[in-house]
Amino acid sequence: MIALRPPRPRGIHPGHMRLLPLRELVQAVLRLLPALLPALLFVPIVLAPPMNHDVAAVLNFSERWLNGERLYVDLIDVNPPLIYVLNLAPALLAQITPLDAVRCLQLCLFLFGAAAWRLAVRVRDRAREGITERALLDALPALFLFCGGYDFGQREHLMAVASLPYIFAACRRADGERPRGGVAIGVLAALCFLLKPHFLAVPALIEIAVLVGRARHGWASAMRRTWRDPLILAMAGVSVIYAASLPLLFADYLDVVVPLVWDFYVDLGGLSVWDVMLLPRMATVLLVLLPALIIAYRPALRPQGVLPRMLALAALGALASALAQHKGWSYHIVPIEMFSLALGLVLAARWLDVQGATRTRQGGVRAAGLLVAVFALYVVSNGEAPWKELEYSGSDAAGLADLLGEEARGERVLVLSPGIWPIFPALNYADVHLTLREMNMWLLEGAYQTCLPNGHRYREIWEMGRPEFYMFRTVAEDFARAPPAAVVVDKQPGIPWCGAEFDFIAYFTRHPLFAEVWSHYELAASWGHYQVFTRKD
Repeated sequence: MIALRPPRPRGIHPGHMRLLPLRELVQAVLRLLPALLPALLFVPIVLAPPMNHDVAAVLNFSERWLNGERLYVDLIDVNPPLIYVLNLAPALLAQITPLDAVRCLQLCLFLFGAAAWRLAVRVRDRAREGITERALLDALPALFLFCGGYDFGQREHLMAVASLPYIFAACRRADGERPRGGVAIGVLAALCFLLKPHFLAVPALIEIAVLVGRARHGWASAMRRTWRDPLILAMAGVSVIYAASLPLLFADYLDVVVPLVWDFYVDLGGLSVWDVMLLPRMATVLLVLLPALIIAYRPALRPQGVLPRMLALAALGALASALAQHKGWSYHIVPIEMFSLALGLVLAARWLDVQGATRTRQGGVRAAGLLVAVFALYVVSNGEAPWKELEYSGSDAAGLADLLGEEARGERVLVLSPGIWPIFPALNYADVHLTLREMNMWLLEGAYQTCLPNGHRYREIWEMGRPEFYMFRTVAEDFARAPPAAVVVDKQPGIPWCGAEFDFIAYFTRHPLFAEVWSHYELAASWGHYQVFTRKD
């Protein structure tokens, strides 16, 4: 049996990548360019519209929070607060620079990717890597960052990018080493793993593997080393601070939002585990992951090193996260794809190195470029980029952005729609300000998942549960208190047909405050199934 781990290259001293002067850094990047090129081709794609709808919605809420609205009081959403805290950086940057918030967020994501890339390169033991593997791993952080495509900036995408330096550090920690940069890697990883509780499956599996690796010298010693590990201490410190902030700074999230999520959101649009696994995009990546898992864990191939097994565990943790969310949305699958493809490419690069297919540094870079191109082709064939960007000019988001820019640029807008897309990023591009406390009508979708037993289309006020009455009351009162410049109404409510279509205007005009103010609005324009109403002169 041929081991997939290459011999130690000669003439390279073990250790960490030193900080290079600018000229040498540019030369190093140019030498790596053939491996980087497939990833760099995605840069104009991630910068082009449309911005991911969920990313745009979160950014919008952070801007509103920075401008004085109260998170989880005036801004109600299911997401835990950490993502809004992180989005305060681009929101603040937009206020103090000429750049708009979208460009500021993209800039922050590039800086985040650069930090993860530097840590990933620095933490590896490059002397133990083959020629092709080294070039591949040098390019992998850029590939993870830019090949997010349409999901660039999604929480799953951020988690995958931050996981790379953490995974590389875990490989060395499992071998009994204490890599440099552990604190920075731990802080970055913790911030991204804590974005969703489901993401903790990834570090849980990896830390078990690290502990097992250290246990070769005894379990007591392994436990002591774990709790003295700077990386673990950094991750634990960030986690404790964040956990303490929830009741102290974000009590409304625990008291108000979590019960709403449990009662209305968890089962909204949910799929069974088998339904999620049989989705075409999920089934495709599982067909990639399964043979790579077999190769990575075959006992005869164990000498190949720990990196493939760590990538395999990261893929399994990402799979567990996607199944726990049971929605089957595309961005839930993104980290599974990234870890699975990275695993396959590392195995392929090690095989090439063992076979002596690449004997020079530039030959290794070119071989790595071919492997990276396979990754990029997979992303293009199975993802939404660049197709969504190419079709943007004729999309609902572009049409709504143009329409709202004409009717209400710089003004406040009420949107009554069940969807995040295309409302976001249209609002971001049109520079209009949402007045709704929620991102969409998800509370009404949860309240009307099934038809009413009495056959009525809408509940009477005294029949409403607290969440539905909260939305009914706050939409009407906010609308009457400060009438917006425009109202966008979606004629496709996303609520089951029950003898008649659910009509948002008919529903809310049952409130006298809403009905009185609504009488001063008229239809100004339409785009697809969206109607835009403005105040009468």
